[in-house]
Amino acid sequence: MVKRVLFIGETSSFIVNAVRDGLKEVGFECDFCKLNINEINKVADKPDMFFIYADEKAIQETEALIYIKDLCMEEDKKIFLIGYAEELKVITDMIPSECLGDCFERPINVKKISDTLKARADSIETGANKKHILLVDDSGTMLRTVKGWLEGKYRISMVNSATSAISFLAVNQPDLVLLDYEMPVCSGPQMLEMIRSEIKTESIPVIFLTSKGDKESVAKVLSLKPQGYLLKSMPSNQIVEAVDNFFATQKTKGF
Repeated sequence: MVKRVLFIGETSSFIVNAVRDGLKEVGFECDFCKLNINEINKVADKPDMFFIYADEKAIQETEALIYIKDLCMEEDKKIFLIGYAEELKVITDMIPSECLGDCFERPINVKKISDTLKARADSIETGANKKHILLVDDSGTMLRTVKGWLEGKYRISMVNSATSAISFLAVNQPDLVLLDYEMPVCSGPQMLEMIRSEIKTESIPVIFLTSKGDKESVAKVLSLKPQGYLLKSMPSNQIVEAVDNFFATQKTKGF
């Protein structure tokens, strides 16, 4: 598998060129662009990961940093950072931990950077044959917790809103969506309605994973035909077992 990394920011520096050469030695293809939304969108081939050069200029490009963060949330990609401690802290405060691959503080160790990114790329390749689950929940803590339960067996992507989930599904086709019920702006049932209304997404399996266990809430979504309804209060092993059983049933049906 070709491994691609997109360097963003001050791409003419000695440091970036040294890292680029180190990555090429372990099989990466490297692209470069400025920390600008339009420039990022011009990159023809989607990278497997993003590498941001964190300097004083970069920390002022808030809009572009948030844009990259959203891309990574939607496509389950990682952001790697290099810079001095002060600039690194500013950016890491803006980016959820689930989007961060690693931070490399100057002075740099090129071999460490190459080894770290290669390990990440190898894990992507290893997970390519795993079933892909999208977790949708407005709680970052819950996303990380459920990911911890499932990531040994499955490839996990995470988004923290229904809006981000719809954007994710526009370009990705997961094997299952685990969906929260109560979320701001657009609720889980509303999101499932949107999924079922589009030809491209109507057949994507959805299981609710929620705190709402009252009969009225459950009845409200039955007409939308979710593949299951799990409560967050259930023991974690039972939630994992329910997901395992879902995929086992799909396999026997020939899906």
